[in-house]
Amino acid sequence: MHPGVREARESDLDRVRQLIIDLAHYERAAHEVRTTTEQLRVALFGPQPAAYALVAESANHVVGFALYFRNFSTWEGVHGIYLEDLYVMPEYRGTGLGRALLTSLAELAVERGYARLEWAVLDWNQPAIDFYRSLGAVAMDEWTVYRLSGEALISATRQSG
Repeated sequence: MHPGVREARESDLDRVRQLIIDLAHYERAAHEVRTTTEQLRVALFGPQPAAYALVAESANHVVGFALYFRNFSTWEGVHGIYLEDLYVMPEYRGTGLGRALLTSLAELAVERGYARLEWAVLDWNQPAIDFYRSLGAVAMDEWTVYRLSGEALISATRQSG
């Protein structure tokens, strides 16, 4: 792992939550954040972790994070990593910490024999798209993400017939 990157600790959770809010502001969706520190604690450090996180530090201060979980490819027959969020504070962008977070995740995938590292990016976020392309990432343009949430998710449970 890159020297500026380490696995998140429980003591980082308040800071990670604040960075999630900062990311949501950047993505014009701060009003959608409902995550609490306790929810993060259970998800990342509970008896059955659902997700994992790396943090990026500068001068012993957490300035970025990557939150991810394992997925599975039925075609490859092995796990992969799905990167849910990657964020580095604006004043630390261009320092290599974003690249360090992504390369650390790629290293984890390779070490564990996983087939891929995947994530989504907003189509208007050109700086992120350019950054990802610089690493050799390719857009999966033929795929469209669909989502059931809120009332639609609840409604879908009533359509079993």
